[in-house]
Amino acid sequence: MGEYMNKLDRNFYELVNNIKNLSFDELFNKIKVNYKNIHPKTQESIASFLNTFKFWGTLNPSEEDYQALLNQSKVLHEHIDDIVWLYEKLCDYHSKTVLYAIVNNWINYDFKTLGSVMDNKYLNYFDLDLLSSFKDATLVDIGCYTGDTALDYINTYGENSYKKIYCYDITPESLEKAKNNLNKYKNIEFRAKAVLDKVNTVFLDEHEHSSSNRLNGSGTIELETTTIDEDIKDEVSIIKMDIEGSEYKALEGSKRHITLESPVLLISIYHGYDDIWKIPKLIYSYNKNYDFYMRYYGGPIFPTEITLIAKQKIKASK
Repeated sequence: MGEYMNKLDRNFYELVNNIKNLSFDELFNKIKVNYKNIHPKTQESIASFLNTFKFWGTLNPSEEDYQALLNQSKVLHEHIDDIVWLYEKLCDYHSKTVLYAIVNNWINYDFKTLGSVMDNKYLNYFDLDLLSSFKDATLVDIGCYTGDTALDYINTYGENSYKKIYCYDITPESLEKAKNNLNKYKNIEFRAKAVLDKVNTVFLDEHEHSSSNRLNGSGTIELETTTIDEDIKDEVSIIKMDIEGSEYKALEGSKRHITLESPVLLISIYHGYDDIWKIPKLIYSYNKNYDFYMRYYGGPIFPTEITLIAKQKIKASK
């Protein structure tokens, strides 16, 4: 395969081989040295971000706390073959560039390549090169926040493109804003439920940034949990998820819809380093009739706002 690879493929597999040739300690030390070599203000910015949101581990160099970098090293050391699997499943050049840029950033703090793959051509999630139109769609918006994704969908595809929109959110204030922002549109249903892998009760863990509120085993605000398989009996056309690290469990609770109906999936895969491979592999285990794409809506410093787009394979015409 080597002589037929393009430049991106060569760069990606060279990076993979470099990772495989390092022990865990060597890989961790390489990442730590590279982090220390970037501008001190950028170091502070990355550490502040990681310590604020705590999805990826903490980073306090003055206290010799490098947990975030250890977690990063662990995923690369133990799951580089899973990342290669994803690279080889991605169906366009841009998606492969996104994945390469993310992995290269994790190791080398390459801000230039990450910045070059930032998507601003289309609204988040709705890449018209991949998803050109919808008709009579049923959209399930999990983590609807203030209704911004539903509004983007309507503005992109039109009011006649959907049959029903279900909006789920765990933050009461956000759900009220979503109702206000979408009140002139028909057939939108709002559900104050946490979407997971089973019906249960959990509590809201409030964050200083309300969009980052997540679930906990205890607290003052009690929430009903549900699954999409249990809660929605209609056939589903599109499932979008951005739910602060609960995406994997929510997908487990959507297995029936994914297996039988092959809805378009628009899934955030950045709330943990292992989400980037773990979530696509889960989807593939349910339904092998998907093509995978990646789009990047974050900034040039630390990779967030990474979206996996999975859509049903197009059947070859006879």
